[in-house]
Parts: sequence; structure tokens; C-alpha cells
Amino acid sequence: MTYDASGAGQWADPIKQAVQNWNDAVHNVRLEPASTPGSADYVYEATSGWPQTTLGPIFPGGNGDVQLGQQAVDEGYDTTRIAAHETGHILGLPDDYSGPCSELMSGHGPGTSCTNAKPNAAEAAQVDKNYAAGTPAARPHHHQVVIDVWSGRVLTRVAPR
Repeated sequence: MTYDASGAGQWADPIKQAVQNWNDAVHNVRLEPASTPGSADYVYEATSGWPQTTLGPIFPGGNGDVQLGQQAVDEGYDTTRIAAHETGHILGLPDDYSGPCSELMSGHGPGTSCTNAKPNAAEAAQVDKNYAAGTPAARPHHHQVVIDVWSGRVLTRVAPR
């Protein structure tokens, strides 16, 4: 599955590490930079707001969007953790803010001291299940966006696109 990070600015290195972390953890999908502009299955872009992402799983030929919001960085959250967490949404994983730092999809729940940017075994297994042979027809969250507010003051909202 391909991505375009050309509009991600200062997020380039965190995205590279986040993608590497996911590629190291999963077997049924591989994330690669798109070879030509406009051909990516999903796009990373830097924004001034809160991170928000199309909730997948996104499949080749899909159309996903990862907005890497500066507000989370301003609150003190780790950029690589943010990029990896938002990529988890592209791969079909929901938020679990009550989880420990060892759960990547716990997002802001463990606080700013948590810098873990690697999916745990259960998260990787769910992504492998999402991308197992014959699953592209199952798109349970198609056209939904997850707005991650990396602050304890507001709850995450899932809204139709």
C-alpha cells in the first residue's frame, strides 16, 4: 500500500520511522512511498489543528488521509508516536485511550511521557487480520474520520465523511 508524505513538512522523519515500525510488525500489508504524485493510497499532511485520520482499513486503490496536527505536538506529545498512531487508523485500528503506553492505539491516554511508537503484538495481529487474503471487501469503517484530540479535555469523535 502506498503513501504520499510530500505535504507533511517537518513530519518526514517521524513518518519514516512510524512506517518502518508498522512494516517490522505486520506481514499482510507493506507500506511504501508512492512512486508518482497523486497515485498514493493515502496521504500524510501537516496541519495546525488536532491529528485526524480516515479510519480504515484502507486498501490499495483506496483514498485515505492522515492529518498530522501541530496542536498535539504543542501539548508535548511525541511526533513519531503520533504518526504511528494515526497510521494505525489507516490500517483499521480504533482508539483505546484507556490502554497503557505499550498500546500504540492508546494515543494520548498514557500522557506526554509515553513515547512508544511501536504497535504491540495484539495490534499487529489485528492489522494482519484486516489484510488477510480475501478481506478487501470488508470495509467496516469506510468513509469515517477519527479526530484524535491528544488532550484529556475532549473525547475523540468519529464522524461520517
